[in-house]
Amino acid sequence: MRFNRRKVLTATAAAAAASLPALKAFARTFPGDVELRGTVGRLERLADMDLENREYFLTTYRTWVSRDLWGRAAARAQAVLKENDIGPGDDVSMAQAVALFENDPAITLAAHTWLRGQQIMWRELVDEFHSNADRYLSEMEAADKLGPALELSPGMFIPDYAKHEIHMQPGGYVGDPFAGHIYYYGTHNFYMGENYQDDQHVRYAAAVPLPADRKVKRVLELGCGCGQMATALKDRFPEAEVWGVDVGGPMVRFAHMRALDIGVDVKFRQALAEDTKLPDGHFDIVTSYILNHEVPAAASAAITAEAHRVLRAGGVYYPIDTHTRRPIAKRTAFGWFQQWWIYRWNQEVWQLEYANFDHVGAMAAAGFAVDENGPPSWPGFKSNILGTKTV
Repeated sequence: MRFNRRKVLTATAAAAAASLPALKAFARTFPGDVELRGTVGRLERLADMDLENREYFLTTYRTWVSRDLWGRAAARAQAVLKENDIGPGDDVSMAQAVALFENDPAITLAAHTWLRGQQIMWRELVDEFHSNADRYLSEMEAADKLGPALELSPGMFIPDYAKHEIHMQPGGYVGDPFAGHIYYYGTHNFYMGENYQDDQHVRYAAAVPLPADRKVKRVLELGCGCGQMATALKDRFPEAEVWGVDVGGPMVRFAHMRALDIGVDVKFRQALAEDTKLPDGHFDIVTSYILNHEVPAAASAAITAEAHRVLRAGGVYYPIDTHTRRPIAKRTAFGWFQQWWIYRWNQEVWQLEYANFDHVGAMAAAGFAVDENGPPSWPGFKSNILGTKTV
């Protein structure tokens, strides 16, 4: 599979501009901002050409592994099932699937190749930001002092569930001062070169449904990470007050700095998604993107209750995630193996628990009127549940 980097970067910049007619000209600088190699649309380029080339290679490498090598592994899995007299429609448990596939050379080649590429990607980025810590810390500190709002809570309680190194990211989301930087550039690899201009986040933000009265004055994203979805929501609702909340202080610091850099006015707060400390009935829309599968089921239930608390009557809750409409019990044998592999080796610690989480029931228990066939967010997530606060 061949890619033209210049074509990809310029095309995605043009696509982002076309999809955001209300987008203001990018600010691109703030006092203390450092941009050693300029920007392409929303993307601030990495500080070193050699590093950028290596990251580009790892992104195209991941794309080949994900689309080609994993496809060949899936075909091999079908052959393994046939060799063991298991039909395509036969029920196979996760334990059976793991026993069948985990030592097969063709299947484990794909799995280990995918894993090692991601580990190398993380190490490259960690080395860059830690080797130039003074420069990056000074830039963040300069941004911390500038508006719009950034609310950090250095002494806040961090639950153990938030301390895992999700996706094998060194230090996780709370344990490295450059977690936001590392996550932002690392996810270009995750999206296989298709999110350099926040393209995916723009699409998810566009899919968020409106309240019945269509009044949108305040929007909240729970688990905002490095802020891409929150800024996309602000672009969609330019007159609204938009908040992003995340447990990771380094994440919201980076999100705030980047929002300043691209000239988008979003307020960021370090807080638990299940305890935002925001006012009752304050928001018209509460949403999240791939948050729930990264937390225990009990936390997901608490987050759902918090979303209900901070919404006004008639407000809507729209959590976007992977298995909302795809029960884990319906997986194929190879799907079971992939689910186990991601859980075991990619540090998706809570994914199995989330896949069996009754989100519809939790939303109803919190007081939402639930639409189990809510509007689709984007292919890959199929469709999502939608909650409306009735009182």
